[in-house]
Amino acid sequence: MSLSHPIGDMLTRIRNGQSAGKEFITVPNSKLRVAVLTVLKDEGFITDFREEKIDEHRSNLVVELKYNGGVGAIQEISVVSRPGRRVYSGCAKMPKVLNGLGIAIVSTPHGVMTDHKARLMNVGGEVLCKVI
Repeated sequence: MSLSHPIGDMLTRIRNGQSAGKEFITVPNSKLRVAVLTVLKDEGFITDFREEKIDEHRSNLVVELKYNGGVGAIQEISVVSRPGRRVYSGCAKMPKVLNGLGIAIVSTPHGVMTDHKARLMNVGGEVLCKVI
């Protein structure tokens, strides 16, 4: 099945899984999804993720969601850049989510990273999503 917006689909699965109290969710594997999940893991929004083979050509990512006292670690997660409207930002105008309490995940020429790291490296890019 072809998806028109794979990152939006993954974020929706995370949001729905967390609201349903699931411990694990699965998403199809891709390099961009792995990069976004790595940022979420490094920032402490998810516990871990791993690759699970379906057959020799396909695999899924199994994401372990994180909860603090029964409440999900992710309060809000939403897509910023969509296929119909891409949102790009230079390092000077990089958005701050909740005045620095949340993160924006940015795809830069140096890889996928948080808005804070992009400002430190003085690079801009496509703002993929924001997480609180």
